[in-house]
Amino acid sequence: MNFILRTCITAVAIGMAFYVVPGFRIESNVWETIAVLAIIMGLVNATVKPILKFLTCPLILLTLGFGVLIINTLMFMLSANIADFFGYSVTVSGFAAAFMAALVVSIVNVVLIRLIEDKED
Repeated sequence: MNFILRTCITAVAIGMAFYVVPGFRIESNVWETIAVLAIIMGLVNATVKPILKFLTCPLILLTLGFGVLIINTLMFMLSANIADFFGYSVTVSGFAAAFMAALVVSIVNVVLIRLIEDKED
C-alpha cells in the first residue's frame, strides 16, 4: 500500500513538473505516461539510487548535500530515458530541464508526504 501511495504522489509531482518546467515534455497519452514514469522512477529510485548514493558519499559530503540534487537529476534523466525506450514519449531537453524537473518532483513529493503523514497522526 505504501508503494502505491508513494507512486500516486510521485505521479502528481511529475504532473506538476510537466506543467511548470519548459524543457520537460510528454508528447502523447499524458496521464498514462505520467503514471508509467512514476512507476519507473519508483523502481529506479529503489534500486539504482542507493548504490549511487553509496558510491558518491564523499562527493555528497564534500558538496554539503548538493550532490544529492545531481543524483536526483541523473535518476530523473534515467527514468525518462527508460520510459522513452518503452515507447512513452518523454523528452527532457537537457541537464537544466532535468534538474528543474527533479527539483519540482522532489519538493512536491516532500510536501505531499508531509501533509499525508500529518493527517494520519
